[in-house]
Amino acid sequence: MAYTTINKSSLHMNTKIYTGDSGTNNSITGIGFRPDMVWIKNRTGSGNHYLWDVVRGANKTIVPNDTDAEETSSYLGSFNSDGFTLTSASNNTNSSSYNYASWNWKAGNSQGSSNTAGSINTAYTSVNTTAGFSISKYTGNGSSGATIGHGLGVAPSMIIARRLNGVEDWAVYHKTLGASKYIILNTTGAQQSSTSRWGGGTPTNNVFTLGNHASVNTSGGTHIAYCFAEKQGYSKFGSYTGNGNANGTFVYTGFKPSFVLQKMYEASANGNWTMHDNRRSSSNGFNHVDKTLYPHLANSEDTGTGRGMDMLSNGFKFTGNDEGNTTNQKCIYMAFGQTLVGTNGVPATAR
Repeated sequence: MAYTTINKSSLHMNTKIYTGDSGTNNSITGIGFRPDMVWIKNRTGSGNHYLWDVVRGANKTIVPNDTDAEETSSYLGSFNSDGFTLTSASNNTNSSSYNYASWNWKAGNSQGSSNTAGSINTAYTSVNTTAGFSISKYTGNGSSGATIGHGLGVAPSMIIARRLNGVEDWAVYHKTLGASKYIILNTTGAQQSSTSRWGGGTPTNNVFTLGNHASVNTSGGTHIAYCFAEKQGYSKFGSYTGNGNANGTFVYTGFKPSFVLQKMYEASANGNWTMHDNRRSSSNGFNHVDKTLYPHLANSEDTGTGRGMDMLSNGFKFTGNDEGNTTNQKCIYMAFGQTLVGTNGVPATAR
């Protein structure tokens, strides 16, 4: 049975659905906290994913489904106490013709300060130790084995990083794959065996290790890293093997998920990343979630029956035979929970 010290998970990670207004002052509220990372996707039409964070600033955008360098934009005006403000009529973020999903995480509610625990000092690191999330900006040195302080106090289970001032892929570390392998967020490719991204060094309570690849450690290049540590009753990072039928493999998390990101990872398993959350469903608030978005694609929201998921009181399972549940294919995932629980010793189980 999982226990948690997080009173209300939606005060640290929350999904917000909204409709654009094509204006220059669209205030999105109801998130429940000031977000430090905002990820937005147009659900109705095709368009890039967009991601902002408090370390880089609200006017700096990067695109999860692309390799483009960071751009200065006017799409997001500010991070607010209960949400964010959109200041552009872009189809990707704020058109009156479209519906949108935003996924929001809380870090330190500030740009943070330099972390000097690694061999490379970060320019800024913003940390939420309670929820196990940090954002770090650093300048690479091109040396394999360099380390970066993440500030979490426990080893991260997943790291998503990329270069900001150049055209590069997004590199992903996941504890299931280990530090001698990596997988790319913006492609369908399977895991790759190489120490070029994570240097072969397993993250510790204080630092994570870099290889010498330009995506994570260009000499003189600027980079961003999002680190996630597992917290009982709130977040889970793991793997499972699909069974290919409508009664899919059950994945235990210890809480009712509100967000799940998933990817097949074995060498023969090219396939989509998928994103599911408890705000986008045709089932009107019940367990079944049947609307999918893909972090590596600009595609509009998919309602294909083969990609549905049941979000249960203590885990999840796919209800079709597509990417999340292909027979005998192994998948990695990250999950965050929505169950309301007490503090220190109150179990995170169904109410």
